[in-house]
Amino acid sequence: MKLHWSPRSPFVRKVMIVLHEAGLVDRVECVRSVVAFAAPPNPDVLADNPLGKIPALVLDDGTTLFDSRVICEYLDSLDDGPKLFPTDPVERFRQLRWLALADGLTDILLLWRNERLRKGGGDVVILAAFETKVRACFADLEANAEMLASSRFGIGQAAVVCALGQMDFRFRDSRWEAAYPRLAAWYADIQTRPSIAATAVQDDTAPSQASGADDSTSPFHFAGA
Repeated sequence: MKLHWSPRSPFVRKVMIVLHEAGLVDRVECVRSVVAFAAPPNPDVLADNPLGKIPALVLDDGTTLFDSRVICEYLDSLDDGPKLFPTDPVERFRQLRWLALADGLTDILLLWRNERLRKGGGDVVILAAFETKVRACFADLEANAEMLASSRFGIGQAAVVCALGQMDFRFRDSRWEAAYPRLAAWYADIQTRPSIAATAVQDDTAPSQASGADDSTSPFHFAGA
């Protein structure tokens, strides 16, 4: 199998976590694929995914799967061990709710960054809306931190890890840990899980391609909010 891959993408990271959990890493060729919101589509990615997004997984028979949720569920179906997508209805929908929340939060963070990088710093109404939604998402995760810790690891926790990893990568001084201590404690503890440690976000952008200071500073701080 071939995976259109980037070490910076939170959605690719989610797929990589599932690959590690399922013991399938050696069955996948990771192809470094660059895509950007404000750039022409990558023709190599577009050939396999008409949406022009990563991740995209090309199966051995030539079939392509996208987006990350579909890929993760497919990979989970190949594993004979405990499922990251549980079959028990209560457990399954708990995991799917966390998955939806975390993926939505990740989308907001990516769109927020793109808006901030626009000429003039972006629309203030849109930026304020993003901030309100991010704060609401973190408050929800804080309220569910004990359940995240006590539930068997699944696709929901994997997605939350990827969202928080993106927060740390793109909003590095937001100080969210001080504002949400229960979530921070869970997040710190789960870093020792092998699939999480092996997929930490890495920035392989060449200095000449870097976006600048906006990628290392947060537009707001959680602490004291």
